[in-house]
Amino acid sequence: MSAATTSRPPVGGDSTRAPAAVTGRRPAWRPTRPATPLVLLVLAALLPTAALLADGGWPQALSLDLAPGLDTFADWVVDNRETHPVFLYFLLHLSNAATDSVAWVHDLLTATGWAGVLTVATALAWYAGGAGRRGAGPALVALGSLAGCGLLGLWEQATETLALMLVSVAVACVAGLLLGLAGGLSDTAQRILRPVLDTMQVLPSFAYLLPLVLVFGIGTPSALITTVIYAAPPMVRMTTLGLRGADPAVLEASRSLGATGLQRLWSARLPMARPQLFLGLNQTVMMALSMVVIASVVGAGGLGESVYQALRTRDFGHGLTAGLAIVLIAVWLDRTTAAAGARGGVPVGRRGTGIALVASGAGLLLGPNLGDWPEAVTVDIAAPLNSAVDWLVGAVYQDVPVLGGTSVWAGNITSWVLNPLNNGLQALPWWSLLLLVGAVAWLVGTWRGALTAVLALAATGVLGIWSKALYTLSQVLVAVALTLVLGFAIGILAARVRAVERLLRPVFDAMQTLPQFIYLIPVVQLFNAGRVAAITAAAVYALPAVVRVTTQGLKQVSPATMEVSRSLGATTWQQIRDVQWPLARPALLVAANQGVVLVLAVVVIGGLVGGGALGFDVVKGLTAGELGTGLVAGAGIVCLGLALDKLTQPADRTPSADLRH
Repeated sequence: MSAATTSRPPVGGDSTRAPAAVTGRRPAWRPTRPATPLVLLVLAALLPTAALLADGGWPQALSLDLAPGLDTFADWVVDNRETHPVFLYFLLHLSNAATDSVAWVHDLLTATGWAGVLTVATALAWYAGGAGRRGAGPALVALGSLAGCGLLGLWEQATETLALMLVSVAVACVAGLLLGLAGGLSDTAQRILRPVLDTMQVLPSFAYLLPLVLVFGIGTPSALITTVIYAAPPMVRMTTLGLRGADPAVLEASRSLGATGLQRLWSARLPMARPQLFLGLNQTVMMALSMVVIASVVGAGGLGESVYQALRTRDFGHGLTAGLAIVLIAVWLDRTTAAAGARGGVPVGRRGTGIALVASGAGLLLGPNLGDWPEAVTVDIAAPLNSAVDWLVGAVYQDVPVLGGTSVWAGNITSWVLNPLNNGLQALPWWSLLLLVGAVAWLVGTWRGALTAVLALAATGVLGIWSKALYTLSQVLVAVALTLVLGFAIGILAARVRAVERLLRPVFDAMQTLPQFIYLIPVVQLFNAGRVAAITAAAVYALPAVVRVTTQGLKQVSPATMEVSRSLGATTWQQIRDVQWPLARPALLVAANQGVVLVLAVVVIGGLVGGGALGFDVVKGLTAGELGTGLVAGAGIVCLGLALDKLTQPADRTPSADLRH
């Protein structure tokens, strides 16, 4: 399903050219960097010397302790929530509107009853798919997905999640459409929006919660507004891309006929941007559903609350059951929005419209009479799932012949990899690490990206969290390395063996839809709470995106180029190494970039299971009321994410690059 395409589509390069192994010429993809060997040589000699001759760490004189001031401000906000005019005449109304809208939608879903909701959702999916036989597939998916939530015994939680989802998606789409119109029609607006959206992309979802909890407290308003902010960027990007991709000939023709700017927008630009608009809607729905689960930490309720409680009690069965219900909702919404976009504006006709209206009306009339979902029609899968996990943990946790077991692996990874890497980073002088980051970012991308990376990493020192940022960075680097090794290997296999790709597609669809919390539960049981558990969960969560982008990039290499290399006697490994790998380099950088962003998001959440450092401070700020510490840690995560993003962001920026989330 298209939820899996949230990562930026790769740019395959000039795949019609033969590679260096065939023509003997320098590949076209290599950036012109005359000083690259010199830079690498200088860094190789300078960094070990710097570590020996200078003390590591960030100088205290260059740090600012913002936590006390932020705590004071937080206390002021809490004390003045009910008296200050800003709260009384603006924020209070916003909070009440958020609470009332979600409550109204939830009451409507409850009053409609399970039968009414199933009937209306099925009729709308059938209509969105084009009615008739074309709409049968989306309709069956809608019916089966929502019925599955009831069969799992989670109908009430599902309606709570749906209420928050429907309101947040509606607001996010309206806001995203308006900002996208500005970006699509104005170059100035686009230049302003692009860095904002890039920053929002690398900002882990946990970091959105802190400032909103400070202003609105725990509850529905914080959860709703957080979800809207997190889910709006795809709609902004896709609207901008669709408007700017309109056919110039059509626009010129409408202009020659005397159409005004507004008329051209309504009759030409928006209809031609319809596929991008529906793709933006699709991605907004997926991101909103993802954030609704994270927002359970601040009292969103629903299925996310079930997953979060399962994490706290290490109840994998109930957590996965709630996660499967979330997957079912995602599948339903994904197929419905994708079917509406694929229909391409083809009218359904009066008959199809009438049937959909009659079916919906019948569901609304009859649904309330059937009451709640019948308890007898439920299936408990939590107990067998817990039994399976207990058996697995008992089999591989310890005393495994030769291998030792997962407890031994966790200890070895910590002692041999994580601790040495963290100690090495901590030992490097701050200026040498900034030099290394700037050089790598410049070699991969542009000097502007290198400057951004250096300033972002330096900001963690200014905030007084240099040591904690490096502690988190060591975990991210290990998780990214694990993700890329597995992702590139599986991606190569999937690109060359079609059966493997078909087999992995539904698995990755489910993995990318499952809440991030789900991955933490089994790894904690296998590896105990700590950094290894957080790293393992992060690698598993990021793996599907890396595999998909790698597979797509390798498959985009020109078949003619592959045939030329084959005719010259190249082996399979030589084709991969000398043909596909060089020509797919931009896609591989995108895969690495997406891996970094997704890994960072889960490593931060790993603070819930002993990951420590910045993630722990964010969680502490949310749960213990130390908002100053949490806000500083959240800002540090943003800075670290920006630096890592620039380290893996290819220099070639095309319109398709704006598809990142």
